[in-house]
Amino acid sequence: MAAFGRWKAQRLARADASRKGALDERAAPVVRLLNARARFCTTSSCAGRLVLAQGGAAEDAERRGAPKKGCEWLLVTHEPCRRDELMTALEKATGDVVFKFEPFVLHVLCRELQDAQLLHSVAIDSGFKNSGITVGRGGKIMMAVRSTHCLEVPLSHMGKLMVSEEYIEFLIHVANRKMEENTKRIDRFYKCLQLALEADVSANNLHSEETEKYHSVYVHRRKRETIQEQDVHTSPKDHSEELEPEDDPESNLGIFAEIMI
Repeated sequence: MAAFGRWKAQRLARADASRKGALDERAAPVVRLLNARARFCTTSSCAGRLVLAQGGAAEDAERRGAPKKGCEWLLVTHEPCRRDELMTALEKATGDVVFKFEPFVLHVLCRELQDAQLLHSVAIDSGFKNSGITVGRGGKIMMAVRSTHCLEVPLSHMGKLMVSEEYIEFLIHVANRKMEENTKRIDRFYKCLQLALEADVSANNLHSEETEKYHSVYVHRRKRETIQEQDVHTSPKDHSEELEPEDDPESNLGIFAEIMI
């Protein structure tokens, strides 16, 4: 646990390495909620975006097995897109261009497996059906919050537009609807996560109180038994103490007489 705390402190002290260089506004509340807990550390996030990406020669290199480099973003937005925005960006195309909707994604390092399981349950219930847990060789437990409602459509080849403007307008409508649904899922995830974390803390506190209660009862009982044992060994036996009814000879004789009569 101490090692996790040190690693988390080092991780959060790093500069944001994303292209934007800062948290997305919609993802920020979830990220802050998790990082405020000692058992979680977010490693990357994106609130969801619409991207017009040009690969050009990079896509050919990727097909040959080479790493993808130099992908150019002609347009990127975390808000619903307008037709004129997309058409203006397409005018700059010189290679193969793809229009994408990428939904909310979040990667969280978890201190224990049960912490990852809690997040996974919340993510699935909130609509992020592609979420999963991985355990690395070093024992690091990573929980990924992912969704399946992506969109990826090629629009141009070698700078030439391959679809009609009418289709582009339809495509923007579909992508914007996905963005709206994405926002709803983020809000749902945040609210469900708040409730789950509060319930988990309450359950842990109740368990601690019950454990302390049972421990106190056990200690009190052992102390009482110890005192009784000491009394038995140190006090002289009083032979004049009353016999129990079943141990009284006279009572037993009386009962025997009644039976004989």
